[in-house]
Amino acid sequence: MNIFRKESLDAYLGADRRFAKTLSGLNLMTLGIATIIGTGIFILPGTVAATTAGPGVTLSFLLAAIVCSLAAMCYAEFASSLPVAGSAYSYGNVIFGEIIGWLLGWALILEYMLAVAAVSTGWSAYFQSLLASVGFKLPTALTASYNPAHGTYINLIAVLIVVLVGWIVAKGIRETMRINNIMVVLKLAIILVFIGVGLFFIKPANYQPFMPYHFSGVLKGATAVFFAFLGFDVVAASSAEVKNPQRNMPLGIIGSLLVAALLYMGVSIVLTGMVKYTHLDVANPVAFALNYIHHGWLADLLSIGALIGMFTMLLSMTYSSSRLVYSMGRDGLLPKAIAKIDHQQQPHRALWTVVTIVALMGGLVSLDQLANLVNFGTLLAFTAVSFGILPLRKRQDIPNRGFKVPLYPVLPIISGLACLTMICFLSKETLIAAGIWFAIGLILYLTYGYHHSRLNQK
Repeated sequence: MNIFRKESLDAYLGADRRFAKTLSGLNLMTLGIATIIGTGIFILPGTVAATTAGPGVTLSFLLAAIVCSLAAMCYAEFASSLPVAGSAYSYGNVIFGEIIGWLLGWALILEYMLAVAAVSTGWSAYFQSLLASVGFKLPTALTASYNPAHGTYINLIAVLIVVLVGWIVAKGIRETMRINNIMVVLKLAIILVFIGVGLFFIKPANYQPFMPYHFSGVLKGATAVFFAFLGFDVVAASSAEVKNPQRNMPLGIIGSLLVAALLYMGVSIVLTGMVKYTHLDVANPVAFALNYIHHGWLADLLSIGALIGMFTMLLSMTYSSSRLVYSMGRDGLLPKAIAKIDHQQQPHRALWTVVTIVALMGGLVSLDQLANLVNFGTLLAFTAVSFGILPLRKRQDIPNRGFKVPLYPVLPIISGLACLTMICFLSKETLIAAGIWFAIGLILYLTYGYHHSRLNQK
């Protein structure tokens, strides 16, 4: 039983040639920005400043971005070398062997689908709050996940928003990217309006002391905000649909992270300059700061920005999830019927499988205790991709005329160790839940995936 058998790059390139290659570097940047920047940009800078880092939270975001950029460079090299669908799952199959690829894919399924389901419930909460402000209220039974004791049976808005996103993605990659690009521009405009307005209300005295919790507080803050940057990896899932992937994939992955870092730091500088950091430990610090300076109208605009931000996250991660599920079906580790590409050059079966599962999760299941599993899945993939650069460089059959991680092998090793360190910061409950998820995955692989794998047919 050879569970470490490896797939060839040529086989993947041949299978994925049915995709239309339409995505540009700009499309990939907006896809990454759509995923990285959500509601966290309106919350984390304030709460972390108040509880952990003070005005030095700006340095926390900088340090976290630097650590994330190491993993981003590793992803960029892989995406240049292996321009195929499936991201870390496909990389694992080619470099480490099928069992490692499967486990990475299984982790990414958890990451993507849980993230979409969790964001759909957050979008529902924001939207219901908006409806309540104009005097409209849904029946209690339709407002939250299944909990008869509290009179709730389904989160209808969460289900509907996931179905709407699925319908948009099904329209085709060009239509999806057009809508995504427009909404990302709107989201960025709202953030820049906040920064522009806030600059006029900065009081230098609010920056004193700059590091009230010392540099150790800045470091602790960096671990707290690190997860705000997760998401650029979804760009790698689109490799099979990219024009000139050797040039555009690194641009999309590293460029989206750079833009996100600048915006997070910009919001942090302005926010902690507008209001003393000790006052920012509230549910929505940015809205609090705007009301503090009597600009409530902009606080209302930020609520719309939060809805747009979550919608773009739903769009990008649903798209990426469908490409991941397609890839696993392509290889026979999930039923091959899922991997069918239709006349629109879209994996519709994979897409609607994802939409159905996520809609049921978001509509019926409380995800509060499971959200941290998203971070575990992401960090595990980051670790594998980082260390995977070492064997990738030794593969003579995988040429790379595009981006390469500088200071090889030092930076890939540092990146992998940094990601392992971040995994150790996760709670014991998260690690136990992840262990259970992987045990299920191993059973599924050994009883179904191994025997139905395309490699097994060879």
